[in-house]
Amino acid sequence: MRRRDFIAIVGGTAATWPLAARAQQVTMPVIGYLSSRSPGDSAAIIAAFHKGLSEAGYVEGKNVTIESRFAAGHMDQLAKLAADLVSRKVSVIVATGGTSSVVAAKAATATIPIVFVMGGDPVRLGIVSSLARPGGNITGITFLANGLAAKEVQLLHELVPKAVLLGFLVNPYDPNEKSDAAEAQDAADRLGQKIVVVKAGTEKDLEAVFATLAQQHAGALFVDVEPFLAMHQPDIISLANRYSLPTVSSLEGFAAAGGLMNYGTSIVDANRQLGVYTAQVLKGAKPADLPIMEPTKFRLVVNKKTTNKLGLDLPISILLRADEVIE
Repeated sequence: MRRRDFIAIVGGTAATWPLAARAQQVTMPVIGYLSSRSPGDSAAIIAAFHKGLSEAGYVEGKNVTIESRFAAGHMDQLAKLAADLVSRKVSVIVATGGTSSVVAAKAATATIPIVFVMGGDPVRLGIVSSLARPGGNITGITFLANGLAAKEVQLLHELVPKAVLLGFLVNPYDPNEKSDAAEAQDAADRLGQKIVVVKAGTEKDLEAVFATLAQQHAGALFVDVEPFLAMHQPDIISLANRYSLPTVSSLEGFAAAGGLMNYGTSIVDANRQLGVYTAQVLKGAKPADLPIMEPTKFRLVVNKKTTNKLGLDLPISILLRADEVIE
């Protein structure tokens, strides 16, 4: 080979090195988005997540890619979906839509960063070491919805003081089910109130639950915060109205959708913060150093139209505390 040809080849190769380096630098990070719910009933929280990402400088398709996996209420699929995201070597896993998705993500990897939103207590469930210093590869936001059962019992007691029996609807497949039921029972005991825990993990179960409550002459019902129950919120409200059963929940938007009351924090805002936290991890922050975020404001929303349909008088104690009354 002639010397000048060799120089040309070497020179041409060297010229490509900066291009290759730049190509590597602009490779977009990939977010693995894991949810217990379905895309259709998660529109608001997905939009909130994207809003949080954009506030921190990340826009899907522009400088970040998102691989989404939805279990659509089939909790037995979460482990497989989480493992798939791990196999794709995503930059970070976002676990949302319920505690089950967080449990699945944590079981799938101890190295890929995980950022979550959940309603339960992540310390009690063994997800993190502490709220201030999560440790490991995981951090996130808890909106403490699963710690509100006692408040719901109190509200129902004020609303329907003559009710002999209160119902508490849970999903038997939810990791928080036992602790939530125990909390509700403790609250009922303190008020001298009887409570029955009813369970629904499928659509068919919901109809049977309300029939059971009617047979037992339950005076009111409150609904646990959980992905399956959130997905079937319209069905629950329809059945509650059909059976003329006062029903409250911590599910955001429950009263606005026709339920009687909802009390809790904003799940939508928690998912916006999820986007912000995810961006921090993408920028190099270690999950172990990011404290678990907790809500600072809770809202009580009452649907007065529903109370009128049920022939109930709203106690002044509830009206004075209500942040919003739907007329």
